[in-house]
Amino acid sequence: MVDQLRRVCRQGVTTLPATGAGLSVMGKDKQFSMLTATDPTSERLEELQFVLGEGPCVEAGLTRRPVLVPDLDADGVSRWPAYASAVLQAGIGAVFAFPLQVGATQLGVMDFFRSSRGPLSSSELTCAYALADEAVGILLGGAADTSLTGPAELFQAQGMVMVQIAGTLTEAMSRIRAYAYAENRRLIDVVNDIVERKLKFDRDE
Repeated sequence: MVDQLRRVCRQGVTTLPATGAGLSVMGKDKQFSMLTATDPTSERLEELQFVLGEGPCVEAGLTRRPVLVPDLDADGVSRWPAYASAVLQAGIGAVFAFPLQVGATQLGVMDFFRSSRGPLSSSELTCAYALADEAVGILLGGAADTSLTGPAELFQAQGMVMVQIAGTLTEAMSRIRAYAYAENRRLIDVVNDIVERKLKFDRDE
């Protein structure tokens, strides 16, 4: 399933056109996790939204509406100060996020990143919606796949940190994300360090 979704993302890069694309899914805990991306830069930008708690994917997930930002410099900084700054530094000028949902069921969000500024044309929007629909079909076809509930390592790390800080799962996730942001590290790398017991959080840390 992941390979199929990566193919859809790559198709968007070719047809929109876009510089890169990423796709994140919503787990049973109502939190998003990055599932696939077309390249390392897009993967980092996709995941950074969940570390910072802001960005087009987060907004599209909350509002259940497409988030189309043709000029990040003009429109993104006020909406997502930390995230927009990082995206602009990566050479991205525009971003477009499309929620993946069926009725009230929310599956995830597909993001397209583009270096050049400017809106999507009507034909490009039609293509983006078609790609989102294709991704929904793939996700529904793999609804029993464990990847839809989020990486197993992430949940394991959450549980370990929850015990270490004597807090809740939500507090544990916040602590993990805050650490990743402060240390400028990928979330998955921090998670792996926690699971491998290379990193431990004290109760009063």
